[in-house]
Amino acid sequence: MQEKNWEEWKTLNADVVACRRCTRLVAWREKVAREKRRAYLEWEYWGKPVPGFGDREARVVIIGLAPAAHGANRTGRMFTGDSSGRTLLAAMHRAGFSNLPSSTHGDDGMVLQDAYLTAVARCAPPGNRPTAAELANCRPFLERELQLLGHTRVVLALGRIAFDGYQRMLRDGGLISSRLTFEHGASFSFDSPLPELIACYHPSRQNTQTGRLTDEMLDQVFTQVRHFLD
Repeated sequence: MQEKNWEEWKTLNADVVACRRCTRLVAWREKVAREKRRAYLEWEYWGKPVPGFGDREARVVIIGLAPAAHGANRTGRMFTGDSSGRTLLAAMHRAGFSNLPSSTHGDDGMVLQDAYLTAVARCAPPGNRPTAAELANCRPFLERELQLLGHTRVVLALGRIAFDGYQRMLRDGGLISSRLTFEHGASFSFDSPLPELIACYHPSRQNTQTGRLTDEMLDQVFTQVRHFLD
């Protein structure tokens, strides 16, 4: 990667971590980091916005909702340290996108291969529900990220909020005009250079424990991803 791009990545990630635009989210993420969960009393929580993570030459960009309060808000790395991350990273490992089947902290040696993890909101929101205004505040970070990720061929949106956030960005940028309907496993093709878009249920505990999203369903989605790459 060119030195200029490294500097742009460094600036972007610094801007993400320093952001305090959303008063409600700042208060919540810092409250959680102070009070902690009993299981993690010995942890020094991250308690700040979370940058994206992964292969910066990736052809697959996976967009989630937001850091979990005691997951990425604790560990400082997307999809690390919570049940959603365990489900997602296990599937990514089975599909060949991660060297490890699970991740518990930011220094565990996990390396993503041809994949990059990000989210439409960078702070843990109360009740996992960011407001429309908070999502709008965060959207420029995703736009800058996708501009730097110059090899993207597939975007995998995890959950309706991530799906709608990504398509809102495309519509606002004049890149698409029609409104897309979220449906698990649905894929959408656009004119070049836009990548393929695939929709997937979010691997939240609520979805996995109720059977709405199974490991087999998630594996099928990653088979779709591989199809478009190959």
